[in-house]
Amino acid sequence: MTPHEREQLIKDINVLLHQAYDSTLVEIHALLKRIDDVDDEEDLKAIKEAREDIRINGTVSWDEIQNEISKDVA
Repeated sequence: MTPHEREQLIKDINVLLHQAYDSTLVEIHALLKRIDDVDDEEDLKAIKEAREDIRINGTVSWDEIQNEISKDVA
């Protein structure tokens, strides 16, 4: 999504929000909060998985990464 498309979408949503009943706004808020909570949980899960992978497999040094890049380029 381009920045312009995003801006237009936000404007369109804002128009609809201003037309919505209060009860609908409460429901929308609750839904957005749940989506945000799920996103936070997924982020935390990904972080835990990455840490576990590092614990099990160790880390890769910057020199090793550069050597791999050099091999791929050659």
